[in-house]
Amino acid sequence: MRQGRGSWGSILYGMLTLAVVVAIGLTPTPAQAQLGRQWLNWSQPNPVSLEVDSDTPVAAACVRLDGYCLLRVAAPKPELNRRIHTIEVALHQVRTLYLQTPDPDGAGSPPPIFLEVRQPPPPESSDTPAPEATGSSDPPSERRTPEIYLGVDPRQMVRLMSVTRFDAALKGVDVTTAAEILSEQVQAGFQQARWERQPPYLLTQLGWTLALSLGLVALHWGLSRWEGQLRRAKERLRDSITEQSASLSDLLDERQRWNLTEAQHRLSQLARALFWIGGGLFILSRFPQTRIFQVQVVQALHIPLRLLPIALGIYIAIRLSFALINHLAAIIANSYEISIEGDRRMQLRVRTISRVSLGMVSLIWLGVGGVVALSSLGVNIAPLLAGAGLIGVALSLPAQSLIKDGINGFFIIFEDQYAVGDVITVHGIRGLVEKINLRITQIRDEEGCLVTIPNSEIGVIANHSSRWSQADIYIPISYTTDVDRVLALIEAEGQEMQRSQRWGQAMLAIPEVLGVENFDERGLTIRVWIKTQPLKQWEVAREYRRRLKVALDAAGIVIPAHIDFKAPPESLSGS
Repeated sequence: MRQGRGSWGSILYGMLTLAVVVAIGLTPTPAQAQLGRQWLNWSQPNPVSLEVDSDTPVAAACVRLDGYCLLRVAAPKPELNRRIHTIEVALHQVRTLYLQTPDPDGAGSPPPIFLEVRQPPPPESSDTPAPEATGSSDPPSERRTPEIYLGVDPRQMVRLMSVTRFDAALKGVDVTTAAEILSEQVQAGFQQARWERQPPYLLTQLGWTLALSLGLVALHWGLSRWEGQLRRAKERLRDSITEQSASLSDLLDERQRWNLTEAQHRLSQLARALFWIGGGLFILSRFPQTRIFQVQVVQALHIPLRLLPIALGIYIAIRLSFALINHLAAIIANSYEISIEGDRRMQLRVRTISRVSLGMVSLIWLGVGGVVALSSLGVNIAPLLAGAGLIGVALSLPAQSLIKDGINGFFIIFEDQYAVGDVITVHGIRGLVEKINLRITQIRDEEGCLVTIPNSEIGVIANHSSRWSQADIYIPISYTTDVDRVLALIEAEGQEMQRSQRWGQAMLAIPEVLGVENFDERGLTIRVWIKTQPLKQWEVAREYRRRLKVALDAAGIVIPAHIDFKAPPESLSGS
């Protein structure tokens, strides 16, 4: 118990440390407040489609400075990447000069960054002007829009970008207002870039990085100890399930606890991985020199980071569904208050229904996971679902046999005609049922062959192990033997066998001697019924025949092989 409390204490300590560091890290600086954004930026790394009044597909994406999203621009998709590259080249060129510029008063105040929004003059002729030497990627129709220039010296300004109507549509304002907003964001971004490279900021971030690292180590240690406890608990529960419990409800409860423990184990592993990934990305985001690596990691792991939580979530949902199914089955078993040995039939039925239910639940959750995964990747699933419906209708006619198999398999399981572990005879084949689902039934015959039968072809079934079984024994005796003496001997031997400790558990009642069943060439035939536990009839019959042979030999009674009518009566009597 102390170990458990210590593990939880370590986990809570690590989570508290991580929360404090993240809260302080997300506190906006003056420059960030001016930009109206938080420090840890998780902007979409890929271009996002933008709905504008244009015949050309338009997309929007981030222009990054020191790794974070400085501003968002829009352009036709074929020109977007080239435009972003042109803007970023100009930004990095001015940033290098700006960072090399000393403070004007030596007191730590940053030097000014000069920005200017210019309205280009109208063209002097109707001819289309040639592109500027700055490498502008703006289309000719947009070159008369406002242009943003920046630099560290007002006499040497660098053209940054033209503010197009697509940028204005992205902001929801006119082009003049959009140019002013973008200029303010660029100015705040340059101030932030210079402030981040000052020793006070770097020392503060180093301290918080160390604190976060210690918190992650403590969290990792606590989660590792918790995972060790869960792993040992799973091993104990697996051993208990293998050895089988005293009752069916206990067995189902152990399976339920195993599934819950498995879900907790996987959830702890996911939490540990996410904490390390999130903590590492957060540490990279604290410094302008490493923030670009955070962006690259997010871009490289963009798809896996989306699919991994979905996959783990579906796996945990499947395990929780398994636990719920076992819990409901345990409730049903508790209502009967029966043990595994007392009612093996209930165990077989629950096992079969559980297998089919678990398989159906797994398929449903996998389907849901596939749909959610496609949706998270931006795939429009509506046409896929419509296409799947049409395919289902098209395949309904050729798949009639599969539908019949499923319907018949459902009624076989629902009506408890047979279950896994039963011995049945179908189509003249007798064997042990090894597998059953909604489509097929597989039985292992007496020669060891695995026979697969579609459920739609199963008609008349003989179940040899449903709830109880019965040994049907025929005993031949000579015509000259005292019948009443033999009947008394057979009845006494059956009662003695039923009183034995080993065979009394397998026999549900005292053997019933039916009397003389027939006359044939071997002599008289006496018939005996022995009611037994399921699947015990064959070994009980073999033991009863052995005991009866010993008793008949001791009494001097011969079991005839055939009748020799030429022999004298004395030889036939066996006396």
